Amino acid sequence: MKAVARTPRRPAPKKPSHPSLKDPVGVYCRVRPLSGPDQEGCIEVINETTVQIHPPDRYRIFRNGEYRETQYSFKEVFGTLVAQKELFDVVAKPLVEDLIHGKNGLLFTYGVTGSGKTHTMTGSPGDGGLLPRCLDMIFNSIGPFQAKRFVFKLDDKNGVDVQCEVDALLERQKRDAMPVPKIPSGKRQIDPEFADMINVQDHCKVEEVDEDNVYSVFVSYIEIYNNYIYDLLEEAPFEPIKPKPPQSKMLREDQNHNMYVTGCTEVEVKSTEEAFEVFWRGQKKRRIAHTQLNRESSRSHGVFIIKLAQAPLDADGDNVLQEKEQITLSQLSLVDLAGSERTNRTKAEGNRLREAGNINQSLMTLRTCIEVLRENQMYGTNKMVPYRDSKLTHLFKNYFDGEGKVRMIVCVNPKAEDYEESLQVMRFAEMTQEVEVARPVDRPLCGLTPGRRFRNQAFREELSQKLELRGGPKNGETEEQSVTEMFLQNFPPLPSCELLDVNDDQTLPRLIEVLEKRHKMRQMLLKEFGKNVLAFKTALQEFDSSVVSKEHYIQGKLSEKEKTIAGQKMELERLEKKIKTLEYKIEILEKTTTIYEDDKRNLQQELESKSQKLQRQASDKRRLEARLQGVVAETAMKWEKECERRVAAKQLEMQNKLWVKDEKLKQLKAIVTEPKNEKPERPSRERDREKPVQRSVSPSPVPSAPPVRPRHRRSRSAGERWVDHKPPSNLPTETVMQPHVPHAITVAAASEKALAKCDKYMLTHQELASDGEIETKLIKGDVFKTRGGGQAVQFTEIETLKQESPTGRKRRSSPNPEPPEDAADSECTDVETRCSVALEMRAGSALGPGYQHHAQPKRRKP
Repeated sequence: MKAVARTPRRPAPKKPSHPSLKDPVGVYCRVRPLSGPDQEGCIEVINETTVQIHPPDRYRIFRNGEYRETQYSFKEVFGTLVAQKELFDVVAKPLVEDLIHGKNGLLFTYGVTGSGKTHTMTGSPGDGGLLPRCLDMIFNSIGPFQAKRFVFKLDDKNGVDVQCEVDALLERQKRDAMPVPKIPSGKRQIDPEFADMINVQDHCKVEEVDEDNVYSVFVSYIEIYNNYIYDLLEEAPFEPIKPKPPQSKMLREDQNHNMYVTGCTEVEVKSTEEAFEVFWRGQKKRRIAHTQLNRESSRSHGVFIIKLAQAPLDADGDNVLQEKEQITLSQLSLVDLAGSERTNRTKAEGNRLREAGNINQSLMTLRTCIEVLRENQMYGTNKMVPYRDSKLTHLFKNYFDGEGKVRMIVCVNPKAEDYEESLQVMRFAEMTQEVEVARPVDRPLCGLTPGRRFRNQAFREELSQKLELRGGPKNGETEEQSVTEMFLQNFPPLPSCELLDVNDDQTLPRLIEVLEKRHKMRQMLLKEFGKNVLAFKTALQEFDSSVVSKEHYIQGKLSEKEKTIAGQKMELERLEKKIKTLEYKIEILEKTTTIYEDDKRNLQQELESKSQKLQRQASDKRRLEARLQGVVAETAMKWEKECERRVAAKQLEMQNKLWVKDEKLKQLKAIVTEPKNEKPERPSRERDREKPVQRSVSPSPVPSAPPVRPRHRRSRSAGERWVDHKPPSNLPTETVMQPHVPHAITVAAASEKALAKCDKYMLTHQELASDGEIETKLIKGDVFKTRGGGQAVQFTEIETLKQESPTGRKRRSSPNPEPPEDAADSECTDVETRCSVALEMRAGSALGPGYQHHAQPKRRKP
């Protein structure tokens, strides 16, 4: 009988029992000692959890003398003097305990080439690394509970079959009958090349091992080289003429969505020596090369997988339970990553350059997956983790999805030449610690009574002791007594046959009686034996006939099964071909998906840039519209004011013209009606220069004219609220035309409170003109509110009020160069001249009519 189990033991879809329980990825740091005492270092161990990295001297010279120390924290830091056992107890021992308890684990070493990754994983002669110590702990723990070979048998679909003892015995006999039989593990000679690595004297073992289970260990060893997977344990046939290159393996997904390497060689091992011998055989095939940084640099990622199959015993504690739900297959993966370094430091060319590029690409993919996982967990996003971009991350995606614990050992070399690479390694390790992995569920209980194995053994020992006391077989004898011998032992004992007296008549009769009884019993036994022989013959004949019929039936069934197997093989071949075709199509679709995703990302970026550009254009358009509306409103307001100003100016000009005409008519009437008296004496120009006539404040143009009624000028924008700013230093001009703004706020100094209540502003300013007269300017403006909440004034126009005295101005001379004095006197007394002076006055003067005259003396007729 066979029972089949798949790994992991949880049914699909796999959901952790406690999805909220998560553990961070455990990251540890190990610092390698420097090669020499004079070598410059850049890494220091601060305490048990912190290291400090600082730039070396030459680096600071190139970086303009910058000196920046950086500290990085880890779960634990191991210094240069740490022993391999201490590192194993802290990092790897919990993973081995989880393996025996049915949980998966992943441990990988990460760092720059030459930082001690392979030494940490494999070890050196006399000082074994993590891998041999893990194997030793496993076999120390399950040694007395191991199943015989081929009781557990792995299939090609990442599952395990359980065979009964008879099938396992037959397979062992077939294996022993092979042309080159294998030497039993107890008699195998250990290779002296690695004998010191596995000679571990610690005898470390797991304390809590289920004694009612049977265990079996399977190991496999693969390498990932140039993003291809190769089986290091595959025995290829030797062809001296044209050797075939190793064939790459493919990753597949089982029915529980776990990744595995199809067609990978998995060897069942029964001891630490046998397991490490298998590892060493594969290690010799692993690709290494000489570079500038390391003489034996690993050019591939090495993955050593330890699978532990376990199944409980039945209720009697004798045989393996044949229930596939109770079979557990756990896995521990030990990964030795290739070194990450810049290619210009290795001086690599050709194949080495391509190898380094692929190594860096796979490590970069690992870093990208960690970054995406961290971002999804910290920010609640749901980005797709790019596991499929590399075979390394695709193989171990189950661990990051919650299939077991993940541990990483960061190996660093403190020498100054590795400063930049060590800095990148530290940053990646610090980021990895922030990723959390869900805890795997515990394996189900079998439901049988615990301790049944030793209880059955104790029962057998007690039974053998009781049989020994009753005269049964001693010392574990296995020979069984026949029924006849047991009857013979129960015959009555023979009496004494010695005759001491002639007259003894009792001895012989007693002897005769005993012999007769024995004879009767013998006859009875012979009859019973004959009957038994006949019954046995008939039973044997019946059994022979049934065996023949069963043989015929089995032969028919076997032929049917063979036909079925042949059909299934053909179906398998067809399905394998179909799988390869589908895998090829999947790869093409993945590449196409990648291209489409890149295009989608580019289009999204372009769309975002276009939308941002459109938004900017829309905001610019709105801003421009607002500005244009403001400009239009301002222009309309200006033109309204300009129209008002022009209308007012035109009205004033017409009023002035009317007033001038009235004045001319009045003066003409006065001249005409005035009686002719004596001609007034006109002062000479010299007298005028020596004694200037003092002007009045507002003289009238003609002394005889009636007094002018003072009139106030009304502002052109009387409907608006004004701030009338009159400084206290202004002098009263007592002129006829004065600005008057109704409902204005008159202030001596401009204030924000007054400006906030009005929308117009006027400042009265006085200054001394060039002719000694006072000139008054009215400076007008509009009040605007600013964005900051204040007020601003924009000046729009200036009105000027200027007064002049007509007595102080110089009269124009006659066309003659030196007119006679009597001619000048006659100009003022002549009626025509006086009328000319009154009529030629300029209208529309800024100071009003009568203040400014431009008279030309009328030419006399010869």
